[in-house]
Amino acid sequence: MEKLKSFKGDKTWQELLLDYALYIILIIMIIGVIAADPTFLSKNNFLKILAQASTRGILALGVAGMIVLAGTDLSAGRILGCGAAISASLLQSVTYASRMYPQITEPLPMVLPLLLSIVVCVAFCLLNGFGVAKLHMHAFIISLGTQLIAYGALCLYIDSQKGGAQPIASLDPRYIELVNGYWLGIPHLVYFMVICAVIMWFVWNKTTLGKNMFAIGGNPEAAAVSGVNVAKNIMMIYLVAGILYGIAAFLEAGRIQSVTTATGTNYDLDAISGCVIGGVSFSGGVGTIPGILIGVIILQVINYSLYYLGVNAYLQYIIKGLIIILAVAIDVRKYIAKK
Repeated sequence: MEKLKSFKGDKTWQELLLDYALYIILIIMIIGVIAADPTFLSKNNFLKILAQASTRGILALGVAGMIVLAGTDLSAGRILGCGAAISASLLQSVTYASRMYPQITEPLPMVLPLLLSIVVCVAFCLLNGFGVAKLHMHAFIISLGTQLIAYGALCLYIDSQKGGAQPIASLDPRYIELVNGYWLGIPHLVYFMVICAVIMWFVWNKTTLGKNMFAIGGNPEAAAVSGVNVAKNIMMIYLVAGILYGIAAFLEAGRIQSVTTATGTNYDLDAISGCVIGGVSFSGGVGTIPGILIGVIILQVINYSLYYLGVNAYLQYIIKGLIIILAVAIDVRKYIAKK
């Protein structure tokens, strides 16, 4: 009897370690960074990390829906690049002689580029959704194809400038202030991320769409038998993701203030990593909005700390890759343990 109790106790301890192993490792890494350079632990650095995590956080809120559906989206970063290019090109300063659209002589209402960014991103996401919902393609394959299409479209768009391919910069001061300004000592970007997160929490937890999303991710056959229109709900999830991508693209263009063909590179991997670190399972049907935000912020702390310490850029890729592998490996172990 005592052996049985001991076994149960050991098992519970193992499960706790399994559930929190990634967090423990990442926290140890952060403590190591602070020990290496105590100046890293400052309010200014913390606000920079939050600001940088904001656009990736909004992007991750969209990607998370696909992962809950037991899929993924490799095209998110390139789609964001397209939306960012649209936003930046329409909001260049009208006094900039080499602007992309010289015919725009009066500043445009900022809501117009935002809406166009959303439309472009939604179009790409619906292409992904159609492939998954109607053609029954794996999300990995359709999003890989869309990634290439979006990147090609981005390159063509930037290359169409009168002076040839060049960064889309010299943005409207109103736009820069809207994105990079502060209110009550906190960056505007953080407020935008929080607003998007609150809305998505409501969608995930209080709407039929959210309940259907988890049902489809957990068991699509059972959801269909229960009367859920699987194809329609998948398309709606991709539509919501497109809206979030469009918002993230609009904000990211204003944050970096110079859009190139490289804009959005690996953003999808950061978003996926943040989701998995935050507890969204690739097995489908599992995930929370607070977890996503925590995962994205933790990942950004690691990214920023490596840059802050001057770690070789190529080594940073290796470390981030190892984090992704570790996160997915732990997720798979959890799934096996539950089965």
